[in-house]
Amino acid sequence: MDVRRRLTLFAVTIAATPLILGGCTAERKPADGSAPGRAAADLAVTLSPVDRTRDVPVSAEVGTTVTGGKVSGVTLTDDKGRKIAGEPREDGSSWVPGTPLENGRTYTAEVTATGPSGRTTVKRTTFTTAPKSNKQEIASTLYFAGNQTYGTAMPVTVAFDPAIPKEARAAVQRRLFVKVDPPQPGTWSWLEDGSQVYYRAPDFWKPGTRISVRSALEGLPIGKEYVGDDDRKATSKIGRQVALEIDNATKQMSVFQDHKLIRKIPVSLGKPSTPSSSGKMVIMEKHEQTTFDTRGSADPYVVDVEDAQRYTWGGEFIHAAPWSEGDQGNTNVSHGCANVSSSAADWLMGVTQVGDLITVKGTEVQLEPGNGWTAWNVSWDEFVRGSALPVPPGLKPAPAMGHGHPGAVAGGSSPAPGPSASGG
Repeated sequence: MDVRRRLTLFAVTIAATPLILGGCTAERKPADGSAPGRAAADLAVTLSPVDRTRDVPVSAEVGTTVTGGKVSGVTLTDDKGRKIAGEPREDGSSWVPGTPLENGRTYTAEVTATGPSGRTTVKRTTFTTAPKSNKQEIASTLYFAGNQTYGTAMPVTVAFDPAIPKEARAAVQRRLFVKVDPPQPGTWSWLEDGSQVYYRAPDFWKPGTRISVRSALEGLPIGKEYVGDDDRKATSKIGRQVALEIDNATKQMSVFQDHKLIRKIPVSLGKPSTPSSSGKMVIMEKHEQTTFDTRGSADPYVVDVEDAQRYTWGGEFIHAAPWSEGDQGNTNVSHGCANVSSSAADWLMGVTQVGDLITVKGTEVQLEPGNGWTAWNVSWDEFVRGSALPVPPGLKPAPAMGHGHPGAVAGGSSPAPGPSASGG
């Protein structure tokens, strides 16, 4: 259906690289544990931005490279003496301020490094940020809100308008942070056109998991023409395991909770002229009441519906359809939606969460990439190929645990593209 709707869910261990010096004699090992012939003074720190650099983006991080030791402390202070909170990257490449820096301000970073013997050295760099950029901002939308309870298939999704060009994706991806407790490592993956990027782990999230997200794009240079628009943060948790499987062959929806089948519901899917999509989708939003409006399409109508749950941008919903209850379970008559009875739709609203997996199979068309949050509609191997940064080779799905349905947890992390508020 063609009414445009937009779901806005508002939504660092420095690697030590030893410096090896050659020795000509078999000297005894120094007390600090270094190799024979190595002087205790071989502790050095290199920082970026380089001292007295100007026009630094407000998205800047304090880059640190240490030889002969590791970073033991970082302090960043502005020109009024205020300390800026932050933390090191997990990969040890830099220290990240917890909020964007301010335009046209001077900052001093003081980095302390410690060697194996406990000896320390301090290095400082002072830099000045650029004035506010007059370049066009790329609008970003974080589809992960704070203080919510999401389903186990909930991907972290960031959408962009205009789309991010391929050569700029690594820089953008480095400014997207996800923390998961308990740890369930994952990765980001871009749609081919750069309009959306998804984060998930190899397996579905464990119930009770706490996820914190930061989309730290404010002032980030993106290619030559654009900058990032905003810095957003959100923390939410994962709720109980729920998954829906809809089989066009039987016209039945199977509802699983905690890996157990709890109900089967008759459905009517899209008729041949407006078929439903087959694939793995995720519930994106829920409405007790909404209006489907397709005026301007080849099949115009306006209808009020109850208990509607969106799972594609193209307008596919599960919703109450009392007018088709006689067809549910035997004939497809909808405009692409999954029609269920009023009582079943009301019951489902109390069971499902945004982020629950929906698997539809056996229909005439396949789900298009990006038509919804389609992070689960590809294999893990295909998903990691979409990352603009290296992915740890050991990051793999856990062995199957014998749950045959798609919701089984096997282990263990401007408007969006083309949404329309259609239905049927």
